[in-house]
Amino acid sequence: MLNQTEWWRYLIVTVVVVVGIFYAVPNLFGSDPGIQIRGARGLSLDSNLLGRVETILNDNEIGFKSLSQDENNLKIHFDETATQLKSKKLLEAELGNAYSLALTLLPNAPDWMSGVGALPMYLGLDLRGGVHFLLQVDMDSAIQRQIQNSVDGIRSALREERIRYRRIVANEDGTILADIRNPEQREEAADILERDFQELQVDNAAGNEAALIVSLRAERIDEIREAALEQNRVALRNRVDQLGVAEPIVQQQGADRIIVQLPGVQDTARAKEILGRAATLEMRMVDEENNAAALEAGQSPPGSRLYRFRDGRRILLEKRVIYSGDNIIDAAASLDQNGGPIVSITLDSTAATINSRITGENIGNRMAVVYQEIASRIRTDDDGNPILDDRGLPERITNRIEEVLTAPVIRAQLGKRYQIEGIGSINEARDLALMLRAGALAAPVEIIEERTVGPSLGQANIDQGMLSVIVGLILVMVFMIVYYRIFGVVALIALSLNLVLIVSVLSLLQATLTLPGVAGIVLTVGMAVDANVLIFERIREEIRNGNTPQASIHLGYDRALSTIVDANITTLIAALVLFNFGTGPIKGFAVTLSIGILTSMFTAILLSRVIVNGIYGGKIVKRLSI
Repeated sequence: MLNQTEWWRYLIVTVVVVVGIFYAVPNLFGSDPGIQIRGARGLSLDSNLLGRVETILNDNEIGFKSLSQDENNLKIHFDETATQLKSKKLLEAELGNAYSLALTLLPNAPDWMSGVGALPMYLGLDLRGGVHFLLQVDMDSAIQRQIQNSVDGIRSALREERIRYRRIVANEDGTILADIRNPEQREEAADILERDFQELQVDNAAGNEAALIVSLRAERIDEIREAALEQNRVALRNRVDQLGVAEPIVQQQGADRIIVQLPGVQDTARAKEILGRAATLEMRMVDEENNAAALEAGQSPPGSRLYRFRDGRRILLEKRVIYSGDNIIDAAASLDQNGGPIVSITLDSTAATINSRITGENIGNRMAVVYQEIASRIRTDDDGNPILDDRGLPERITNRIEEVLTAPVIRAQLGKRYQIEGIGSINEARDLALMLRAGALAAPVEIIEERTVGPSLGQANIDQGMLSVIVGLILVMVFMIVYYRIFGVVALIALSLNLVLIVSVLSLLQATLTLPGVAGIVLTVGMAVDANVLIFERIREEIRNGNTPQASIHLGYDRALSTIVDANITTLIAALVLFNFGTGPIKGFAVTLSIGILTSMFTAILLSRVIVNGIYGGKIVKRLSI
């Protein structure tokens, strides 16, 4: 007889529905404000950490809902945000820098569900709250840095070839002037530079028969810009990871901007401070021979430059950099024997070799640690309002901070590891160690836009999104029941299970749901019903053509199948295009739309057919309630 469902179809539908409901259920438990503790630099947690944390909280009379620990994380649930913030400050002071603490929202789902991968889906910035930064990368600084490196390289190359020069300096227009002493050697010098520096373009200087004008080739400038943007993106991502933020978004926007979104972050001031700072260290030898005379005269001899300590004292350092923060592979803040803050540095193999050679040759002399940071602030008028530039963006004043942290006497040969002192506080030492671990920024960054989304606004978005889904579902329910009777009820069952499957797939994939994603779900509700309408109208058409009810059901599903598949495949292609070429919110919409298309085809074609067959299959039916 027609319209009897095979056992394997029942099995497929049952398994999919049961598994879908199971993986959707964790989203019903909600979440608590919490703290997530990880080992610094990826280290495993101590087995007794849970008891230690519990003792600290109990001794300070801080209430908490629960504690749990695995190999990589310790999670603390709280009832309210105020207790969460107070606990983080206390635990940071008690645990020290061996652990990384992050404010986050922790799901309330039972641990046994988490153990089998049943986790709630992530919520994006617009639903969860947090902070959004748009950072501008100063590409001119990256190019200028490359030009200065080229100046040093040109000097070394000409010295090795015994070509004497009067001066080699970088001009303000981004070119390099190489003034050769002997005009007859200018062409030879040009040949050497073109041979050794393929990224440079060498031309004769107009009006000076002994000088060369050297500039970066256009393709090299493009490479510098791309590399600077990528290095900054990676470094900022590392800084965010060091902050311990869950599910951050760090992505490129345009040719010179980076978006950083930190969902759930409540300590926005610290996040802004860490992201906006471009700090590094440089090691330079003290010019002991000329130091006293330079301090007295207030002028630097060639090859050296006067710097200042933090307390204002001056010191003469050689311009030659021994190595910089780019060579630092690890840094950790701690206290020395006298309780003073220090940062322990670990170098890469190249810098370790240089450090060993330089310190071995200069025992008894001093080596200075120079701290460099590029800081910026918004210009304001007398009333405190920001002053806008021609583009309508706030004008920023950029300051370059260069100060000597310490200049100790080299007592013994150093190698891969050593310590630096002269840091103001342990918090400053931690921030410096964090930035050095994350890697140096290739170019300074400025925060040109900052938006904070509070948890209340995020909850409002969730409520409005849920309301839109519920209202849309109710309107569709009323229409379908009035117009299609029992078949309308079947469509609603399929539609409800379709929503459950969408949520379960998002949870299983641990995809991030944003407000545009909610829009995709609402759109899917309409598309899912659309498939059922095609089937039901086809059934009604077959009845009008004189077919029996059973034959009408069979032909209705079979003949509507190709139309439904064609329509959904074209929409799926559009969603894939949006995902490949869109940015964050567009991708979120495309992901939920794609998942909704696939689940709606399953529920409209297979699941509703199983339900209809369960109602009418194998029976003598004279009339369909449609």
